[in-house]
Amino acid sequence: MPNLTKKIQNLAHQNNLWQKGDKIIIGISGGADSVCLFRILLSLAPKHNFSLHLAHVNYGLRGSDSQQDEKFVRKLAQKYSIPIDVLEVADLNPKKINENALRQIRYDFFEKIRQKTGFDSIAVAHNQNDQAETVLLHLLRGSGLGGLAAMQAKNQKIIRPLLNVSRDEIISHLKSHKQKFRTDKTNFQPIFQRNKIRLRLIPYLKKNFNPQIETALVNLAETSAQNFTFIQEVAQKENFIQTQKNQIVFSSKKFRQKPRAIARQCLRQAIGSIDNIFFELNLNHFKEIEKIIQSSKNKTQKGRFGALKIEKKGDIVILSLSKK
Repeated sequence: MPNLTKKIQNLAHQNNLWQKGDKIIIGISGGADSVCLFRILLSLAPKHNFSLHLAHVNYGLRGSDSQQDEKFVRKLAQKYSIPIDVLEVADLNPKKINENALRQIRYDFFEKIRQKTGFDSIAVAHNQNDQAETVLLHLLRGSGLGGLAAMQAKNQKIIRPLLNVSRDEIISHLKSHKQKFRTDKTNFQPIFQRNKIRLRLIPYLKKNFNPQIETALVNLAETSAQNFTFIQEVAQKENFIQTQKNQIVFSSKKFRQKPRAIARQCLRQAIGSIDNIFFELNLNHFKEIEKIIQSSKNKTQKGRFGALKIEKKGDIVILSLSKK
């Protein structure tokens, strides 16, 4: 299906996903999405002089199915003479594990392989349907504009070449090439929040509100990303917030003088510079933090939001990380 390959190349060109001669790590689970990503990049390798390297994580959470996934991707790598690294994770408790923890394990491993090999980027197989699910997931968590922007086609070393491709297109492409793939049965079980959105919420919205809800959500993400990028660029030019190790200090008066969207983004960027705790902070948290910053009370005010502690003494605001 040449149209799919062309679609992916257009996205790559628009977002500068790769250059000629790039060395790319491909995260591969054995599922349809990642196998399609592998086959597409493999087909483009001669044209762009790519070097490819596969990386697979075996969490061991699905018994023999996990072992069969690993066996499948190893055979795929061997068939096309592509090097592969596999991480076998031990001692994971299925009752305590969550999506964020699994994602962190996966991305840490991919980055470790990238640094070891000296490769340029890490390709992951998020698609258009994943994007729609992510927008809803962030919306339900109370995210702001950055959350609605969802996933980007390129985020530092991470590239997502399939982000403008639907799951149906992926399946059709694999069938046309008679390419087998593995099916994770847990994807059809409402055990994670994302699964519930995919299996219950989106079908409900399609049936009762908008048959094209996924397209609408993807368009929302694109528009939000454009607006958010502009706000980020303006915020990066501001310098009224001082960061030092695990602490942020600034004047509440200067904060109030800035447009709210800019001031809030400056704050987010400052928090991100001392620790990556955004998964703990949603829009409501930032509203509560702003109430303290904007308060005219003379007495010292304090607040705590997960690992983040805030204290306001007169005009000076201090944010710091605290032990839970």
